[in-house]
Amino acid sequence: MSTTTTPDALPAPAGGDDLPAAQQPVWPDPVALEAAVSTLGTYPPLVFAGECDVLKERMAAVSRGEAFVLQGGDCAETFASATADNIRDRVKTILQMAAVLTYGASVPVVKVGRMAGQYAKPRSSDSETREGVTLPAFRGDMVNDFEFTPEARTPDPQRLVRAYHASSATLNLVRAFTTGGFADLRHVQEWNRGFVANAAFARYERLAKDIDRALRFMSACGADFDRMKTTEFFSAHEALLLDYERPLTRVDSRTGDLYDTSGHFVWVGERTRDLGGAHLDFVSRIRNPVGVKVSANADVDDLLRVIDLLDPEREPGRLTFITRMGSRRVRDALPTIVERVTASGAPVTWVCDPMHGNTFESSSGFKTRDFEDVVDEVRGFFEVHRGLGTHPGGIHVELTGNDVTECIGGSEKILDADLGTRYESVCDPRLNHQQSLELAFLVAEMLGQD
Repeated sequence: MSTTTTPDALPAPAGGDDLPAAQQPVWPDPVALEAAVSTLGTYPPLVFAGECDVLKERMAAVSRGEAFVLQGGDCAETFASATADNIRDRVKTILQMAAVLTYGASVPVVKVGRMAGQYAKPRSSDSETREGVTLPAFRGDMVNDFEFTPEARTPDPQRLVRAYHASSATLNLVRAFTTGGFADLRHVQEWNRGFVANAAFARYERLAKDIDRALRFMSACGADFDRMKTTEFFSAHEALLLDYERPLTRVDSRTGDLYDTSGHFVWVGERTRDLGGAHLDFVSRIRNPVGVKVSANADVDDLLRVIDLLDPEREPGRLTFITRMGSRRVRDALPTIVERVTASGAPVTWVCDPMHGNTFESSSGFKTRDFEDVVDEVRGFFEVHRGLGTHPGGIHVELTGNDVTECIGGSEKILDADLGTRYESVCDPRLNHQQSLELAFLVAEMLGQD
């Protein structure tokens, strides 16, 4: 594990400090912002360069079709939800999904939590109006509060510091869970404890018994289970607020390279994927494995220029394209993009985000997604890659370990009328525990068809 040091000054963006940076809050107090950024610059790294390099190796295996990546977690983390129980249940859900995928499809699974840093969200408008009152839009707990009052909605740079501490606490607990015996595959049946019994729960119980039987057989044969006592688990979030990412960018003492130590994997979203903008410039300078969201409207020539900027050396595992096209467009829009990128020789890792292209407002007024649309986009993703002979590398899913009612459908058949029962997201709707397990079983079947 490498150490990192704080750079005296992060290299200025190409073209000067005035590169446009979309989706940044308007901080009302520049002095307070400078103080918060300076404080972040003195704090220890949240992750280490060596860990980022390991993830890059794992993502390279994914790009070759030798592994599958599961990225999952909250749409937008909140400070209030950074509790031991919530973190545990999210980790358990991802571990369960990974077990289903690994056993069902006989493929190694790279586990990446959309957590410990996902405290900021892009918004379609800088402001929000309710009953004639206009206030700044809610941009995530890293910026302001969801409550609709002038005090709560005023961006507060001290929240950047608070986000660091919440992320640090989350990572500490995740590391304890994944290296302290909790993630031991021999305890696969115990991961269901505390969840509500349902159809997916029962199906997982049957699979867990099969895994336990296989492990007991291996034990009788003298197999060494040391590698099963722990698991690798990486953190990821959107590199959205540059006032948070830049001060946490450090120089690797081994190589002199820059790493964003706020997370192992960071991505640039659809709203900030500007070739002349500050976000792509920022991730071009760090050595983490990075991702870029790609919608059905993406221009292929622009994507080829993105590859040249972010991965000029064509390094396997460095760059992931996270496609988010919607179930109705993925089969038409994705093939040309995959063909052109593949023809360029770039070793891009392909991951499907089946959530963001399938969001709509229900008749009851809730932002939601239909589970069937989510599944259908993943199916389309697999169909396109199989048709082209390329590798469907993974899924990127907004999920929670809680039994919320935010996405309609699934075997429990959540209806529009049910959404208000337990709608807890402050931003986008997430799959609940049962829907997440259902998706894992369906994806395992898709993987098993190869």
